[in-house]
Amino acid sequence: MTQQATPGRISPEELIALALDPGSFRTWDRPLPRLAIEEGYAEELAAAKAKSGRDESIITGEGSIEGRRVAVILSEFTFLGGSIGVSAATRITEAIEKATHLGLPLLASPVSGGTRMQEGTAAFVQMARITAAVNAHKRARLPYLVYLRHPTTGGVFASWGSLGHVTAAQPQAMIGFLGPKVYKALFGKEFPAGVQQSENLHRHGKIDAVTHPRHLRKFIIGILTVLNANPDELRTGNHPDSAPAVDDADTGARETQSWPAVTASRLPLRPGLRDFLRVAAGDLVPLGGTAGESPKTLAIALATIGGRGTVVVGLDRKGADGGATFGPAELREARRGMDLAEALGLPLLTVIDTPGAELSKEAEEGGLGQEIALTLAKLLDLRVPTMTLLLGQGAGGGALALFPTDRIVAFSNSWLAPLLPEGASAIVHGNTRHAGAMAQQQRVSASAMFQDGLLDEVLEEPDSFQARSANIFLAKAASAVDQHLRDIATTDLDVLIKDRSRRYVPGRP
Repeated sequence: MTQQATPGRISPEELIALALDPGSFRTWDRPLPRLAIEEGYAEELAAAKAKSGRDESIITGEGSIEGRRVAVILSEFTFLGGSIGVSAATRITEAIEKATHLGLPLLASPVSGGTRMQEGTAAFVQMARITAAVNAHKRARLPYLVYLRHPTTGGVFASWGSLGHVTAAQPQAMIGFLGPKVYKALFGKEFPAGVQQSENLHRHGKIDAVTHPRHLRKFIIGILTVLNANPDELRTGNHPDSAPAVDDADTGARETQSWPAVTASRLPLRPGLRDFLRVAAGDLVPLGGTAGESPKTLAIALATIGGRGTVVVGLDRKGADGGATFGPAELREARRGMDLAEALGLPLLTVIDTPGAELSKEAEEGGLGQEIALTLAKLLDLRVPTMTLLLGQGAGGGALALFPTDRIVAFSNSWLAPLLPEGASAIVHGNTRHAGAMAQQQRVSASAMFQDGLLDEVLEEPDSFQARSANIFLAKAASAVDQHLRDIATTDLDVLIKDRSRRYVPGRP
């Protein structure tokens, strides 16, 4: 990797000016009593106060973003490197608790070398105290948003810096647990360059976005817009929820031969996950690097669909076509999306379009089978309304792990099977020549699945996907998704969870 560049440090005042409405910030800070533990480094504290103009390394308060009240916690690096001692931890904890009491979303922006070494273990264990306060804030289903500034390391990164519902970081910021100076002192060599850079963490899906401070406000507005979307105040005009409702003739399924459906699902011009989101989502905040240029097989996003805030977890065959793999890590990422929906009280939409999971030594050793099981179990017990759109291919256990939800809608040429038909043919016949017959025998097509009670609705497709026909169809699909999300939003959660598995019982009504 190339040598990491050093970004400029952003002061609390600069971040407040960039993110909050002008003049809206009000401090929550109160004078902190002198602690006995601080006597041992009183001169250093005095020097830090003189240098920074602060009484501690933490600034707290509230402001507004487009008129919405937001609590903020900001680190000050010029005060002993933003380190966290007992007093700083008290200020952080009290601010989190106040935000929870007031019902406010919280923006935390650490920049810190970690625990204050002068206070040792007493300071170190404060990370547990802060984490408990964050947990309580999140249990109240209040948004906890994190913006990591340069640098954020040590116990701060390993506690309140890594607990955000959504986490962004400053470009080229050093973000990581281990301090490079400590590594060099212990091992006598430099820590590999670029590993602890925000862009590298984003590539590995450890943070959701790399955002310049001047774009942070827009990023937060997008998140808060989705989280505050009112399903009773729906947009009109060109939004997909104004598309024609799906009529009764479309709700069923014309008889479709399974193998032609499989081949149609693989056509290059067939719309994919990102095409659907482009048409369906009024507001869209991609998470975990899913908006990048490099292909990915799984995407997580916050979106408004029909004016309703929704978490989308989708498998994208176009990522697989671009060489991206779908393995254990992607399933763990899918569960992160499910956790996010549950934590924020938003409905979950899963979108399935995949030729199947990676079949390799690495996938086996990475626990692919176990990850499928854990994801499937998580989805079935998720305590928010859930819905699936079967967009195209649905091969293997990875597809199944995102399938069993409260409502399931499918494109007419979509399908679900335990294995690619070619693979099923190889198992039964010893070759792939019987793939078509196996697809028909296994009843993998949407029409067969509808007849078997496995789908709630099948949407007929155009004969070909040109730009106009694809957009019209995707808008129609978005309208169907919106309608089903509306329907399940008013159903008791315990009833929804109980019914999720009932459709798979033979002979159920």
